[in-house]
Order: sequence, then structure tokens, then C-alpha cells
Amino acid sequence: MKYFLTGGTGFVGGALVRQLREAGHVVHAVVRDPEKAGDLRQIGVQFFQGDVTEKESMRPAMQGVDGVFHVAGWYKIGSRDKSDGERVNVQGTRNVLELMRELHIPKGVYTSTVAINSDTKGKLQDETYRFKGKHLSEYDRTKATAHQVANQFIAEGLPLNIVMPGMIYGPGDTSSLRTNFVDFLRGQLPALPSQTAMCWAHVDDIARGHILAMETPASGQTYIIAGEPCSLVGVFQIAGQITGKPVPMTIPYQVFQFLSVIVKPFDTLLPESYTSEGLRVVAGVTYLADNGKAKRELGYNPRPLRDGLEETLRYEMALLKI
Repeated sequence: MKYFLTGGTGFVGGALVRQLREAGHVVHAVVRDPEKAGDLRQIGVQFFQGDVTEKESMRPAMQGVDGVFHVAGWYKIGSRDKSDGERVNVQGTRNVLELMRELHIPKGVYTSTVAINSDTKGKLQDETYRFKGKHLSEYDRTKATAHQVANQFIAEGLPLNIVMPGMIYGPGDTSSLRTNFVDFLRGQLPALPSQTAMCWAHVDDIARGHILAMETPASGQTYIIAGEPCSLVGVFQIAGQITGKPVPMTIPYQVFQFLSVIVKPFDTLLPESYTSEGLRVVAGVTYLADNGKAKRELGYNPRPLRDGLEETLRYEMALLKI
């Protein structure tokens, strides 16, 4: 098969591209700077210069493909400049799906996120859940809007399925989660908030979930492909067992809520993780979602959290020479 993909140089997109190529598929990836995609070029990915915010720049790469993976997204928590959230997540999604419709591409998969459900208050929510309220971050808000855009295209007949990952980890991550793991391994992670919890899936399993969603009929279905639910404290307790490193102290999440308020005037001076938004999204928040539908209908089977964490931490320790 021949697939068009956005976000191919990103964490999830890169894992997805590698799996597609290993299966023998042709991959057309649109990137802003093809010169920065040398690793993927070596495995035979065909790169096209373009940007999801510029609809026509993607047309040559999408011509004649069998399916579209729209993975690219703006993911910045605590960022000072939030303008790309609307441009990339919302308008970029509209651009990709409009072009898919114009070119009569027979199937597509759009990458949403369980973060559109905001704080689930400790409950595992499934695909039928609809959050109504104020989102915790600009990322959450713009991805929720983009999810609505995708659903509107589905309602108008676009052959699209949606996947919703949760927290994604694994070798090669460049997010703030990887920074936390590195700080932990160096003994520099000061504290963890109580109660905060996510659903954790290895990046290779998330990529596999995308392929399963592409291989099933494009009937406008949404699939949560999040992994195992676990608190942030629980994850680092497992990390401590794996590495022998001390687990950071646990602080009541209310302290993080309080700090998120008092640091707001200093947001422009603080690292992103310590801004008001950065603290707010970890202050006792639970991003929890039930992947039962994906398991039943797609055969999705993410690996146990401990297995994935061990691989990830061993990889980081080798890089850090710890």
C-alpha cells in the first residue's frame, strides 16, 4: 500500500513510519525540512517539502495514495507562544482532511488524544464520553477543537477513523516526560504530585494502534489506544525498582495547584514545566481512558507498563552512561 503521513519526523510519526516500511508499504511523508529526516530517508521514506498549515503544499505528496495518517500536532505545555496550537492542531487538521476529500483518498486515520477529555476525576472514560468545561491547557483545547473538526468531516462522509492515545513513552522521546526520566536517573527530580494519573503506552504500541485503525474499515469509528492506567507516583516507583534509584518524595497535589496560581505572573521567566499551565496539568489531574473497544475490535494489545519502562530506562541509562 502507499500511505501519506504527517508528523513523520516526530516521536509517534517516526515509529509509525518505521513499522509501515518494515511491512513493505510505500510512505510519502510531508516535512518542513527534508534535510532533517536523514534517518527515515535511509529506510526508503519518500519526503516532500510541505507544512500542514499550508494546504496546497501537501497535494503532491497525497496524490494517488491509498490512505492518510494525520499524526502531526503541536504539543507544548506551558509554552509562552501558543499561536501554533490553533494553526497546527485545528487549521492543519482541516487542511489535511479537506485535501483528503478533494483527492478522494479511500481511508484515513486521525491522531487525537485522550487529553480532549480533560481531568476525568479518577474515572476511566470510553469513546462515548463528552467533556464539557474549560480545558486545562491550550494543547487540550485545540486538540478538542480539531477532534470536532474530524467528526464533522466524518459526518459529511469522509472515510476516516480516529485514534486517541494517552501518555506515550519510549526510547527516542523528546517531550517533558523524557526530561523527567532523565532528571530521575540523575537524582534531580525533586518531587511528584499525589493523585496525578495517566494511561501509559509504549510508542511502538501506539504506532501499531494506528496501523490497526487503518486496516479496519474506515467507518467513522473512534478508538482509544491509551495504555495501562497508573499514577505518576506509581510509574516512578516502578522506575525505582528497575534502576535502584531513589523515588522522589510525594507532595500533596494541592501544593501544585497553589503553586500554579502564584507563579502565573512569572510565567515568562520560568521553564515550561514550572509555568502556571505546566503545574496545573499535573496537579492531581487524571487523564484516564478505557481502551477496551480497541482491544475488542482491533485486537490492540499494548505491552505491560513495567516491560516498556524497563526498555525505556535502560535506553536512557545507556545514553547517559549511568
